[in-house]
Amino acid sequence: MDLILDAITKTFPPRGGNAEVTAVDTISLEIAEGELVTLLGPSGCGKTTTLRLIAGFEFPTAGRILLDGEEINTRPPHKRDMAMVFQSYAIFPHLNVFENIAYGLNVRRMPKAQIEERVARVMALVRLSGYEKRAPNQLSGGQQQRVALARALVMEPKVLLMDEPLSNLDAKLREQMRTEIRHIQQSLGITSVYVTHDQIEAMTLSDRVVVMNSGRIEQVGSPVEVYRRPQTRFVADFIGRANFVAGTVCGRENGMLVVDVFGQPLKLAGQEPHPVGAAVTLIVRPEMIQVRTEGGTYRGIVRRAAYLGDAIDYDIEVAGQLLTTSETNPLQTEVYAEGTSVGVSFYEACVHVLGSA
Repeated sequence: MDLILDAITKTFPPRGGNAEVTAVDTISLEIAEGELVTLLGPSGCGKTTTLRLIAGFEFPTAGRILLDGEEINTRPPHKRDMAMVFQSYAIFPHLNVFENIAYGLNVRRMPKAQIEERVARVMALVRLSGYEKRAPNQLSGGQQQRVALARALVMEPKVLLMDEPLSNLDAKLREQMRTEIRHIQQSLGITSVYVTHDQIEAMTLSDRVVVMNSGRIEQVGSPVEVYRRPQTRFVADFIGRANFVAGTVCGRENGMLVVDVFGQPLKLAGQEPHPVGAAVTLIVRPEMIQVRTEGGTYRGIVRRAAYLGDAIDYDIEVAGQLLTTSETNPLQTEVYAEGTSVGVSFYEACVHVLGSA
């Protein structure tokens, strides 16, 4: 089963004197059977509109949506064989847990015994067995989220859609539920599309991450790919933290790109070719920088130090530029004071080079 978005565009007409708005701009994406793909991006980037187009709550202005090879552009939501988990959970307050989960099956007029069997199975899957008669107001936020997930899964849809389902939970519970959702999705092998603005959620849940910006796709790749090899400055800046360091290409040596950075040549493996003299930008993550009192490729001055327990963060001025670093070695317990002169080196195998666009 493939879910395919083929050059999808969604334009909303002018309102109140404003110009028309293109919320989704010529998006193409293929999602394989059993894959969990996350749409990630800032508010207003088009990720929720894209999900609503897939669900059938909105219809595309142009392009095609195909499920199992059939175009479903104009099918209403209840005929798309999909289920959606909303940000607000949308649990019926007057129904107990069992009745909430069984609601869609009752609408389909399924036999009572089959409903009971399906609900029991999915309640065990989301660890809610024994809560059948509880009212929604007797449940914690995490339990309500499980009810919403169970109500979607009990329909046995071809595609599961999730619109920021964890955003109303506290940080610790979000972490627990991320693990549970991923485990359930993998155990069922259900094709899933997940919308979030939380990069950690996207990185921990996804087979592939779709990074969106201004209605367009900036990059599609595995969590490792989008973090370690961002294709644009936007992706590098949105996913995690990044230092953007200017460099000039000197040439190639033994298959490695040689770049002048802060007056010193760096030899970088696995980079795309760039012409000699080209201005490039190095993406250097904070954890890719080594800080020591002695040695180092460059000298710098500590301008800020913050001990975080599992890491020590620094802002270090090197050749007039502030670099943010993160020391994660548990054996490194010394915190360099502000004003300390330190040596700075890059883990060159981890640095990624972008051309100047």
